[in-house]
Amino acid sequence: MAALCLAARLPAQGFHTYVGQIESHSVLIAWGTTAGEGNTIGRGSVSSGKAHVTVGEKSGDTTKNWIVINELPADASLPYELTIDGTRRAQGTVRTYPDKAQKLRFFVLGDWGNGTPAQYRVADSMWKEFQRYQSTDNPVRFVITTGDNIYADLNLYVSSSHSGDQDNHWESKFFHPYEPLIRQIPFYPTLGNHDGNGSENRGDLPTYLDNFYFPGNHPARWYTFTYGGLAQFFALDSTNNSESGRTDNVFRADGAEFKWFKEQIPASTAPWKIPYWHHPLYNAGPRHPASLNDLRHFADVFQKNGVKVVFSGHEHNFQFTDLNDSTGNIRYVVSGAGGELRTGDVRGKMAKAHIAGWAAEFHFLMVEIEGDTMKIMPISGSDEPVNAVDPDAKKIPMPLVVTR
Repeated sequence: MAALCLAARLPAQGFHTYVGQIESHSVLIAWGTTAGEGNTIGRGSVSSGKAHVTVGEKSGDTTKNWIVINELPADASLPYELTIDGTRRAQGTVRTYPDKAQKLRFFVLGDWGNGTPAQYRVADSMWKEFQRYQSTDNPVRFVITTGDNIYADLNLYVSSSHSGDQDNHWESKFFHPYEPLIRQIPFYPTLGNHDGNGSENRGDLPTYLDNFYFPGNHPARWYTFTYGGLAQFFALDSTNNSESGRTDNVFRADGAEFKWFKEQIPASTAPWKIPYWHHPLYNAGPRHPASLNDLRHFADVFQKNGVKVVFSGHEHNFQFTDLNDSTGNIRYVVSGAGGELRTGDVRGKMAKAHIAGWAAEFHFLMVEIEGDTMKIMPISGSDEPVNAVDPDAKKIPMPLVVTR
């Protein structure tokens, strides 16, 4: 049955409609195709024709491949329809955010876009969980990513194949596996080392900035957004990608990103301040070292501003830190197995690395906030639970609970 399901989901390049951004009173709908060459989908793509979009009782016209519909009611489930040159091309439903919220549910996905059966199984699990909560008072609102969004099919570091610099590379790695999900909720990504010239192709970065949509509809390598006054998210770039010239560590202490972050986070009035990025400050491996030495200046700001949880990827498993003075009593969570997996046993390294729990399984995270409590549940790409264990191989009950 699983094989038949995957066969039915094999990519067939075509027309896609997706939600780029949602706010309390507006929604951005985008569309295009991954067939052909050049910029065929995304903010700067070649027009598909004269489009008319209706969301609820509001509508608009454009010749671009995206539109923002404003003046929508808050926290409302609204049908939408797209017609191009008079022909209906898509229908869907979108739910606006509340003006004020006491609860939130979202997904975290890391190291995922490789087009493999494992990625598709995790994507199927995400869709099932989305549907489970779709009609409740706390539905899944969006996906945040911890980087490595699109992998090359072949990466020799001096050259790479189908790395994400062309829209048609995205068909099997984003638009097709998450097709039902992206018709209803947005992805808010961060950059990984496989999303540009850090490890792959310089052309990956501008395509990433074109195909994803960002708060204010401004392409950004780092940015922030809020949800209902309850949570403020800080999407950070921990890579050494660059848009021109040599690779550049944008995360350095004297860089523009850190200057921006130091000004933004103290100004936040949200009870939950949630940074997320690619490289983990604490990591037991088995392959990558921890990035605390390179990113310690961020950790200091996290601690001074009441951050309780930070999400990252890069290591292809699930890990979370101890709560103690060494970690600033912050729960650092690694989720880097949405499509890639490393199975090496790290239990012997966990204590020294300040890692309290670990699981080497494909997964995504479902995160639920209610008031001062956050629950983090790792969910696999199968019917089996994700079995997190401590350094002594004792099973740790899930969900992981974080409190303010």
